[in-house]
Amino acid sequence: MSGRLRIDVFFDFICPWCLIGKRQLEQARDFLHIKQPDVEITTVWHGVQLLPKLPLQGEPFADFYLKRLGGADIVQMRQTQVQQAAAGVGLAIDLSRITTMPNTADAHRLLERGNVLGNSAQRTALLERLFAAYFENGEDLGCSETLLAIARECGFEADAVADCLTGDGRPFVGSPGAVGGVPCFQFDRHLTVVGAQPPEALAGAMIEAMADKQRARRERLPA
Repeated sequence: MSGRLRIDVFFDFICPWCLIGKRQLEQARDFLHIKQPDVEITTVWHGVQLLPKLPLQGEPFADFYLKRLGGADIVQMRQTQVQQAAAGVGLAIDLSRITTMPNTADAHRLLERGNVLGNSAQRTALLERLFAAYFENGEDLGCSETLLAIARECGFEADAVADCLTGDGRPFVGSPGAVGGVPCFQFDRHLTVVGAQPPEALAGAMIEAMADKQRARRERLPA
């Protein structure tokens, strides 16, 4: 089977399952490439701000999760679960370095601008670097200076992106399409998979989406 496949991914930078899901998707793509090397895959990332009501300066990370989950034991259990899942896909998530649950509106606006201005390598680098900033380095994704420094690291001119960082906490309004939470994967805009899934499941969804497209194409052909 050959052809093209579009994958739309809906995510937020503060969701560890989105980063885990990113690695699972990469493994699924590698698997599909081995099985069907002629398939051209395009992946488009769409920001979804999960906590639009967070203040501009964010909230203390530990306090946020204590309030959200109700107790230190539950927080520890959830964090252990996340770190184990991350390790399973080769990620070293360091939750101990995170001090702030950030307002991610400007981080999403930066990626949106980068997707317009940058080449493929720059877009990939920016997405990866923003995830790493939060989950590996404990950087504040709500800080304009941090975001500009990250943009420069990824090859963007600060003057070209600075105006998209509003710095006022205004919610980010992204592309509609996420169904039932994040991460949300849509294959050829009709087959949807929600949540971090094993690479085999994502690869299966890719194959199913391409088969559906080929079937629909054959049905449109004149008899």
